[in-house]
Amino acid sequence: MDAGPLIDEELAAFLQSGIALHVASLAPGNVANLTRAAGCRVAPDRRSVTVYLVESQGREVLGELRANGAVAVVFTKPRSHRTVQLKGVDARVSAPNPADLKDIDRQVDAFDAELRAIGFPDRFGRTLAGGSAAGLAAVTFTPTSAFVQTPGPSAGSVLKPA
Repeated sequence: MDAGPLIDEELAAFLQSGIALHVASLAPGNVANLTRAAGCRVAPDRRSVTVYLVESQGREVLGELRANGAVAVVFTKPRSHRTVQLKGVDARVSAPNPADLKDIDRQVDAFDAELRAIGFPDRFGRTLAGGSAAGLAAVTFTPTSAFVQTPGPSAGSVLKPA
């Protein structure tokens, strides 16, 4: 019997809201590599997630994702420190869908505004996220596990299917 997606509607909105995104891959020797992502798209059925990496900053991560498909993505809202981690084993790298570029820019703008609200300089968030939607690679995966990683007593708790 199908357990349903790990991502419910509220979590999908959070993941796509314009927050900090970090993508990790698995290098030989079980060493993680990490890069930032500029934005996220959750599929309408909430069974797959696509994150957008700046190719020039994430070459090693992208190479490892192509080689073994193991991925972990951490999503954090800076003001509240709400953090969620998704993991998958089937990451696929492709070119971004041109229709997604406008939403990626919206997410980067929202991330920049989030950081300005807590005292960071104008455009700092845009710089961290990679600046623009140009030069991005899309990484799509099926979340196989999800965890609450917000600091506190629930950190590490498993998120159950929606």
